[in-house]
Amino acid sequence: MEQRAVLKGVPGILRPFREFIEGLGLASGEQVVYCGVPGTCTPFVELLAFAIRSLPVAQVFVPGVDESRARRLELVPALGMQGGEAAGELHPRVIVVMGGLSMENSGVSHEAVTAFLDRYPTAMIVGVCFQQMFEKAGWCDHLPFDLLIDANIDPVLVWSD
Repeated sequence: MEQRAVLKGVPGILRPFREFIEGLGLASGEQVVYCGVPGTCTPFVELLAFAIRSLPVAQVFVPGVDESRARRLELVPALGMQGGEAAGELHPRVIVVMGGLSMENSGVSHEAVTAFLDRYPTAMIVGVCFQQMFEKAGWCDHLPFDLLIDANIDPVLVWSD
């Protein structure tokens, strides 16, 4: 996969994601499904979902690759995107694989993610990670990303009394 741009900050993550999703011309009700680690990936999924909140798509969070636990992502006024009701049947047009899944302690293998993706052969595949997580875990060799957003969060500065 060829690098297209170097961007900065949270907008550098959200804008290319939104542009990619908008470019697909998704119809009302088509699904964008995010797979990630509960808690760790959830805030980033909520940010991505918020970036495309005005589009007519349905958004769903799947913990790991366990479809039975899938939840709709809904806009809560004055709060942002939040997990809501059970999602029901999945029929994703886009699957967003979050980098937290590639961490050893996630308990999810690239084989499990590949099996999940194989159930939806027409879905576009987006990867979103930090600090080259997919590359370091060797997942770039196994997952057919149509778009990969790899952000850095270094340095982290901490002040304390």
